[in-house]
Amino acid sequence: MTASTGFHWLAYQQLLDSALPIGGFSHSFGLETLVQQERLRTVDELEDYIRSMLAGSWATSDAMVIKAAYACIPANSLPQLWRIDRMLHVQRASSEARSGVQKMGRRLLTLTRSMYPELDWVPLDEAAAAERCGCTHALVHGWVSYHLGVPLDQAVEGYLYGCIVTCVNSALRLMSMGQTQGQMLLAKLVPLTGSEWQRVRHLDPLDAYTNTPAADLAMMQHETLYSRMFMS
Repeated sequence: MTASTGFHWLAYQQLLDSALPIGGFSHSFGLETLVQQERLRTVDELEDYIRSMLAGSWATSDAMVIKAAYACIPANSLPQLWRIDRMLHVQRASSEARSGVQKMGRRLLTLTRSMYPELDWVPLDEAAAAERCGCTHALVHGWVSYHLGVPLDQAVEGYLYGCIVTCVNSALRLMSMGQTQGQMLLAKLVPLTGSEWQRVRHLDPLDAYTNTPAADLAMMQHETLYSRMFMS
């Protein structure tokens, strides 16, 4: 299983489009709870929240699944990749997070299989069907990126960028902020995709971790909100 040599940066850019129909718009991953509880009210507080998620979850956990994909696929060590994805998936504290990233992963798998039928989908399809892996968003992103020939650093930074965009788009529907403020915040946070990845790039995927207790609790509390715009 080798990476494609026909990588085109626009093909990868398509996977980062916020309009990609994989359900990211349906999940706030605790953000809606924090806004309703008035624990997150301003753009500055939103920035702090995103920085925390980058430093304590997205880079230290999800990105490690992508790193594992780039190590295990060419080495034909797929059982190890499934193990890492499943291990990190079950470590998610809230059922909302587990359900959300799995739904997004399965939708991305269905979509990209249709977009790129020539890629090697059989091992991932079989592992997902047998529940040997979590089939998470990060795993499928890593699988597709590797087979498209996207460099590892670009694949991880692209994934982290997607997490930021999804969060900002959710905040636009939840908070008193405009599109211009959202774009200004994105521009400010984009450099963190590289710096946070470089900070943790040396980690072994088996040493991945999360440390976002406030967000985890908000995800658990989301289903008990009086009204909900996002899915639990």
